[in-house]
Amino acid sequence: MSSLRHVRSVLLATAVAGIVVAASVAVIGTAEAASTLGASAAQSGRYYGAAIAAGRLGDATYTRILTTEFNSVTAENEMKWDATEPSQGRFTYTNGDRILNQGIAMGAKVRGHALLWHQQQPSWAQSLSGSALRNAAINHVTQVATHYRGKIYAWDVVNEAFADGGSGGRRDSNLQRTGNDWIEAAFRAARAADPAAKLCYNDYNTDGVNAKSTGIYNMVRDFKARGVPIDCVGFQSHLGTGLPGDYQANLQRFADLGVDVQITELDVAQGSNQANVYAGVTRACMAVSRCTGITVWGIRDSDSWRTGENPLLFDNSGNKKPAYTSVLNALNAGGTGTPPTTSNPPTTSTPPPTGACAATVSLNSWNGGYVATVRVTAGQAAVSGWTVSLSLPSGSAITGIWSATNTGSAGAVSFRNVSYNGQIPAGGFTEFGFQGTGSGPTAIPTCAAG
Repeated sequence: MSSLRHVRSVLLATAVAGIVVAASVAVIGTAEAASTLGASAAQSGRYYGAAIAAGRLGDATYTRILTTEFNSVTAENEMKWDATEPSQGRFTYTNGDRILNQGIAMGAKVRGHALLWHQQQPSWAQSLSGSALRNAAINHVTQVATHYRGKIYAWDVVNEAFADGGSGGRRDSNLQRTGNDWIEAAFRAARAADPAAKLCYNDYNTDGVNAKSTGIYNMVRDFKARGVPIDCVGFQSHLGTGLPGDYQANLQRFADLGVDVQITELDVAQGSNQANVYAGVTRACMAVSRCTGITVWGIRDSDSWRTGENPLLFDNSGNKKPAYTSVLNALNAGGTGTPPTTSNPPTTSTPPPTGACAATVSLNSWNGGYVATVRVTAGQAAVSGWTVSLSLPSGSAITGIWSATNTGSAGAVSFRNVSYNGQIPAGGFTEFGFQGTGSGPTAIPTCAAG
């Protein structure tokens, strides 16, 4: 992602956006136009959000604009690997929780950014490689997503894993060198840790149909075909003086794969065409039913990572710029209506077990490690407390667990429910998971109620 600590070249597209559609501004709650960005987006079931920094929340102008205009927030840096796990196994969520609590207080959606990225890794992770890095990365995904379980609208699970240029292939990084399935492993771990969150892949220089966006498209298509959990694709859209002519078509081709699309880090270089480019992005999102929202990367020009380019909707003093009006008009002009409400793929229905309860295991394995998701299903009667027992193969050891407590970490292991998932209605189920080294369990687990 882009941040004040992240400098890179910005794609400067050349096509010019179309003419802004005018719309009157009125009070939210009427059949006419809404008067703020968030309220205007909400009319069609979308969000209009901003990336925010915990350190700026004490700025009165900053927070006034934030709380007035936006209905979604993204953490600029506070939820990244270096911020949340500064030393291996020691997690700190103070500033990430500040972002979360700000969003909750506003009644806004909260986007988590980002679980895995080749940049802004803590120094200890930079020194790892192979299975040690893979295990550490999956543990990081598991622990952070578990901490925020049920509170994050969407996670950027993996960020900027594809290379620039004409190859359409993966970026070389320490994460990529752990094996080409590392992205899949991260998404499966994130789903196990927080089943309710939308899981997104996020990247830049993908605004039009090009080799890089096509490489990502092919990955998403493969994931959907094989049942790898992916719900959305983020387009950063750090734009220059124009908008690619196939911008909307590019969003639509991803949506046609069955995923949501989101504009995740929008900013546009200052210039005579800035308002038109902002309007063009907004209209494109409004025209694609599965474009669920737009996030600008910062609030005022002075908050932007693009120093001197004045790329945001409010000037240094917090005044609305012409680009703001063009966006508001485009939102109020309407689009395709409320985007479809999507959920995680349904699981196959199976009859209740004949005993008091039963357990099944699904594995995501790689060379040297695995993540196991265990489903506990009640029988013909409700269950009040449960214990699952299984055997791990020789050389396997548990390194992390969520939504259960364990006795033993190698060989014969048992898992007990925690306070919030011990009660299962007749025929219902709950899930817990664990991560380990070596090979995952292959024997059928046993389940005892009570």
